[in-house]
Amino acid sequence: MKLAIVTAYPPSKVTLNEYAYYLVKHFRKHQDVSELILLIDVPSEEADIHFEEEASKISVRHCWNFNSYTNLFTVMKAINEVKPDAVLFNLQFMKFGDKKIPAALGLLLPGICKLKGIPTITLLHNILEQVDLKSAGFTSNKIMQKVYNFIGTTLTRFILASDTVAVTISKYVEVLNEKYMAKNVKLIPHGTFEIPETPNYNIPEGSLKVMTFGKFGTYKKVEILIEAIEKIRATTNRAIEIVVAGTDNPNVPGYLKSVQETYKNVPQLTFTGYVAEEDVAGLFEESAVVVFPYTSTTGSSGVLHQAGSYGKAVVMPDLGDLSILVKEEGYRGEFFTPESVDSLATAIQSILENDAYRISLGKANYNAATALPMSKIVDMYMDEFNEIIDRKVSGVFDVAWRKELVG
Repeated sequence: MKLAIVTAYPPSKVTLNEYAYYLVKHFRKHQDVSELILLIDVPSEEADIHFEEEASKISVRHCWNFNSYTNLFTVMKAINEVKPDAVLFNLQFMKFGDKKIPAALGLLLPGICKLKGIPTITLLHNILEQVDLKSAGFTSNKIMQKVYNFIGTTLTRFILASDTVAVTISKYVEVLNEKYMAKNVKLIPHGTFEIPETPNYNIPEGSLKVMTFGKFGTYKKVEILIEAIEKIRATTNRAIEIVVAGTDNPNVPGYLKSVQETYKNVPQLTFTGYVAEEDVAGLFEESAVVVFPYTSTTGSSGVLHQAGSYGKAVVMPDLGDLSILVKEEGYRGEFFTPESVDSLATAIQSILENDAYRISLGKANYNAATALPMSKIVDMYMDEFNEIIDRKVSGVFDVAWRKELVG
């Protein structure tokens, strides 16, 4: 199969670029993939495709840009030129832009590919029906929330024009089937990026590192974590370091800089900035616990799957998609009440003060992560593509047989 993937891709700052990296890493190894064409948003020469093997399978085209009004045309031009056997779109609603028209135009692409007869799967990482628009930082205005919901419903109908829409959480399947009467939605879990050897559940001596990782400023806020650790420090002699790993959410530039200024007198507070891929393992391995200081959720959490792959205990709000993942995929953690410093402090402290409990959570999360490696997820996509192709071929022969019979 000659497969095209339309996605943001490292070193892009557009969301889901990391997920695309690991999809590509495993698609290139699949025996049924003869060629991968990446249709991406960064200059071709900058794309991170320096894999140890099978890199010759991959070609790259820079054919779209965030908030460009021409993406619909430039991506279709690239698809027409490369003539793939199938196309995979790695999407969420603001993939092609945070302005209404560029975002909407980009989301027309899956339907156009289907109309052209190209087997098309859209991986949709979130659905607007499951997002708290106020908590997620979109808008608190009731009228604007209705506008966003109307736009989201319209865009969802565009996306559902794909041959198959893959979602990562079962609740999304239920919502899309019920609201849109969809028949082409499939559950394909998020998967775990890397599966290291069985982790060493011991942690380095010295300060206990409490780490959070992501793009911050909208529904991911680090103030509550800093204040919770300060509260714990007042009751213990253990040295605790706070590690904030990652960058601003593109919609909130300057957020982390302002937090640094506000809390400049807090000791052992580290802001790593952007974390290069080769540094991710060390970041997780040195951490005693990984915290999710979220007020909302907008899809399956890549960071939770990463924490599981390194055998880490986690602290999460008991809400939305994180709660569903715990029930469906077997992850375990301490829960806290969103926006409650006291609740978060209690949850973190219960792990830091009990090594046996910390290790038991880490082992449970490692087992959950290893159950769904990215290689298995790629197999599921290939099976679905083959089913789509078989249906199309059967349809062609069925039409030809009927014409012959009538004739």
